[in-house]
Amino acid sequence: MLWIPITIGAAFTQLIRNALQSGLTGTVGTLGATMVRFLYAIPFALAAYAVAMLVLGQPMPGLSQPMIGCVLTGAVVQLGATALMLKAMHMRGFAVAYAYIKTEPVLLAVGGWWLLGDRLPLGAWAGILIATLGVLWAAVPRGGGLAAFRGEAAPVLFGVTSGAMFGLSSLSFRAAILTLHGAAPWMAALHVMTCALIVQSTLLLVWLGLTDKDVIVATLKAWKPSLGAGATGMLATLMWFTGLALTAAANVRTLGLVEMPLAALLNRRVSGRHLGRQEWTGLGLVAVGIGVLLQAVV
Repeated sequence: MLWIPITIGAAFTQLIRNALQSGLTGTVGTLGATMVRFLYAIPFALAAYAVAMLVLGQPMPGLSQPMIGCVLTGAVVQLGATALMLKAMHMRGFAVAYAYIKTEPVLLAVGGWWLLGDRLPLGAWAGILIATLGVLWAAVPRGGGLAAFRGEAAPVLFGVTSGAMFGLSSLSFRAAILTLHGAAPWMAALHVMTCALIVQSTLLLVWLGLTDKDVIVATLKAWKPSLGAGATGMLATLMWFTGLALTAAANVRTLGLVEMPLAALLNRRVSGRHLGRQEWTGLGLVAVGIGVLLQAVV
């Protein structure tokens, strides 16, 4: 059951990282803020890798073809998901954009069962569905009902697509971790994470070098706040990946919804928007769904 405290820690650390990233978009742009998450996490990941090998005596896991393929898939898909996430946050607000994005658990449950053979008890499925309904209810624009979504086609599309892509990346990274037989779960997670960060940073640097070098310069100038985003990003990703090494991706990502109430508390400070009774009711359903999930799997 170690995946439970690890996932909770990952959720809250990720929330801090996302807030730092969102604050950077005004100075370095969406792509620049996306690159910060990966590029500035590499030094911290390499430091953790050095400690694992030189101090803790962990052997370096291998680089098999299936593992590399899964890492490349997860890395590329996660890049796109992160960019869409930041776009949705700017268009709709920090906490409510999270509601659009966090529609991923149902897809993960189905995809994990279909692709990886992850089997969940009936209670876990119920918890995932309840939590997802809470997310969707919190996302309905106030006073307009479901019809009001017509006026928000772009943020809904960006947010839900981002959530689906995050789900696919989680499945890909879990598949990569599961190929590393014999490695400690946290070491397998660190290995896959470090490889993914290097791939993602390289792709972004090449792309921006060809299309917009000013963004690279801007991110280098903003190195102080970027280091904070990189450090929290590395820590959050390592905990997410360790959770994925220990249980089904749907369990991890559903429990990770505990970040939503805290996102709601930060909403006014980050985006200047208040949450109403409807959003809080949705967050309450999320909490109930998480409780049902934990009761089924613990």
